[in-house]
Amino acid sequence: MFSKSYQLLPQRDSSGVSRTPGLFVDRDGFTRSSYHKGLSFDNVPNVSNDDFTDTSQGWLSWICNLIVTFLVYVCTFLTFPISGWFVLKTVPNYQRIVVFRLGRVCPPKGPGIVLVLPFIDQWQRVDLRTRAFNIPPCQVSTQDGGVLAVGADIQFRIWNPVMSVISVQDLNASTRMTAQNALTHSLSKKTVREIQTERVKLGEYLGMDINEMTRHWGLEVDRVELTLGSLVKAPADDPCGSLIMPPSVPGLEGLTGPIQQLAMHFLGSSGSLQHKQEDCLTFTDELSSTPQTVVATPVSVEELLDGVKLLLSETLVRQVGACFQFNISSEDGQHHSYYVDLSQGSGAAGAGSLCTEPDVTLSMSDSDLLAMFRGELRPFAAYTSSRLKIQGDIKTAMKLEELIKLLKK
Repeated sequence: MFSKSYQLLPQRDSSGVSRTPGLFVDRDGFTRSSYHKGLSFDNVPNVSNDDFTDTSQGWLSWICNLIVTFLVYVCTFLTFPISGWFVLKTVPNYQRIVVFRLGRVCPPKGPGIVLVLPFIDQWQRVDLRTRAFNIPPCQVSTQDGGVLAVGADIQFRIWNPVMSVISVQDLNASTRMTAQNALTHSLSKKTVREIQTERVKLGEYLGMDINEMTRHWGLEVDRVELTLGSLVKAPADDPCGSLIMPPSVPGLEGLTGPIQQLAMHFLGSSGSLQHKQEDCLTFTDELSSTPQTVVATPVSVEELLDGVKLLLSETLVRQVGACFQFNISSEDGQHHSYYVDLSQGSGAAGAGSLCTEPDVTLSMSDSDLLAMFRGELRPFAAYTSSRLKIQGDIKTAMKLEELIKLLKK
């Protein structure tokens, strides 16, 4: 029953390789081999070494467990054609089953067909495949007094299914909270420029820190990739200036460094120059040969919406082919919703919400909206400076450039 056929998954760091602590781990606690925190599986000695011998069980308890187990085995085999539907479980190669028989943990079972006894066995499936989660960008106060929005993409896997079940109640939530605390604590000891230039190295150190804190849970972090957001507050003393790193764009997570910046530059579709021409209408006086230029700059969102309605056409619908929802907040705290539907027919625009689900939802202030449609603020620049929040595909959102070009003509 307590066979040693199960082999633990190999960990990336073997015991023979010298390890060094990262940014967050205490050096004394890292080097002390007898360091002990009082873990939740102390009642099962050497469970991490696949030793499930329970010396705390008395002889009377052992006899009772043996009798109950024997009776359940007999009842199961006597009613086998029917009980087989309930006691036989199929376990794939990427899963294991952790069984608690009469409240005591047993070695993990699988893969293949596994026998789980009724009434006395409680079991739980554990997935051994690599899983990932994202830490949303949070504001980190750096050592030089700056404030930077930093997130992370983390991949981890379970290497000991028994420890992952008996040592922590909610593995995903605990790992996410531990990783976020390690992220903010580690990066607070670095400057803004160090975080922006040594992002890969800091991700490796952060992975070591998280592994040291979660190895007792039976999991190992395989990869940590930091995602840098906007610089909320510049450092007080930074003569060289901080690097400007745009946030991660959906669909471009695999690109890092200058490659990602170049791809995001081409998504802007018109280079890095911002045209700040004011929209104008030209009238010709019949008594004068000199053209007169009258500036027609929209001063409200309603006037801008009226101008957009005049430009709607089937050609614009074919170029864009998407519907947009605008959630606009004004300076007095009021919130308004507008839509521009360029997905069918000749297009439509108006106040309120769309009856169908929009392709892209944009949230910004009314002043930034007017500046964007006047050509003073490009959508990509507004997104990288966190003045524009986009829900949906970033490439679809950048198609608004076609409508802005028509407004500037």
